Amino acid sequence: MADLDALRASAADVRVVTSDGRSIAAHSYVLASASPVLEKMIDRAWLGWGAECTIRVLGVPSDAVLAFVHFLYSSRVAPEEEEVVGAHGAQLLALAHAYRVPWLKRAAEAAVSARLTADRAVDILKLARLCDAPRLYLRCARLAAKDFSAVERSDGWRFACRHDPALELELLQLLEDADQRRARWARERASQEAYKQLGEAMDSLDRIFAGTEDNCCHGPSATDKLCAARDSTCQGLRLLMRHFATCARKIAPGGCARCKRMLQLFRLHASVCDRQEQGQPCRVPFCSHFKAKMQTEKADKTWRLLVKKVTRARVMSSVAERKVPEVVAMSWARYSSSSSRRTIS
Repeated sequence: MADLDALRASAADVRVVTSDGRSIAAHSYVLASASPVLEKMIDRAWLGWGAECTIRVLGVPSDAVLAFVHFLYSSRVAPEEEEVVGAHGAQLLALAHAYRVPWLKRAAEAAVSARLTADRAVDILKLARLCDAPRLYLRCARLAAKDFSAVERSDGWRFACRHDPALELELLQLLEDADQRRARWARERASQEAYKQLGEAMDSLDRIFAGTEDNCCHGPSATDKLCAARDSTCQGLRLLMRHFATCARKIAPGGCARCKRMLQLFRLHASVCDRQEQGQPCRVPFCSHFKAKMQTEKADKTWRLLVKKVTRARVMSSVAERKVPEVVAMSWARYSSSSSRRTIS
């Protein structure tokens, strides 16, 4: 940084004046090439060949202006200068936005985002909105939604409540949107879990009536958690089918809710079963009956969507359980070993 200071002091033709009256020597060609806004300001303030022009950068501390000019000369942020960006991050973000220096704006935005705390979330959110920094804006909104109690205790929130109702309303709307997103994600996760359980039930039906339910979970790739889930699903289905076989209410008016559930599972199995397409017999009860019924009666949109979701869940589950071939594993091990040797050498 000292070399750049010496460079600026030699044959400088521009003076950058800060709010406290500090004067920083600079070269017009450097400033003009780094910022189109400074280029226009220099053109307007130019007094003649060999004369100096003055550019006033007001509203930020002089140390931040000095750092801003330094980065205009260096055109990058060196690793040892990241602390400088962090110390003046908010001011550098405002200056880089005002004078249109995109690379410095990105660096300052990242530095402010990395050091963001709940007590500064409201102030930085307003700065991000003024400086058109969407990533930083989103980071502030997420932090406020995560720890709103700390945000409420901050001076920025108190000031917004007293003097900036628009900002207060905007932040409350962001919090409401975040709550709605969390509720939507929770519903989606619950739906995916339900589709996954239905897919496991379809697999369990295949195993039970194929006579392989006793050893379905003892393969070399099965985990204890997967075995427990499959055993629980198979046991629940066997209990439900035992009730279905002996229940006298399934043919009574109104029927039996548990029997209706079992018939729905049989119908769902028939909708996803592809044994007949493969020329294989299916031993699951009512499979052929429901398949024949589907050919004459068109299922409603909700049922078709359910079948599609369950089919997708079964495919994703089978992919997740698939064992990596030994040849692929050995090839990857050799690649990793060779990469390590190249790195060391």
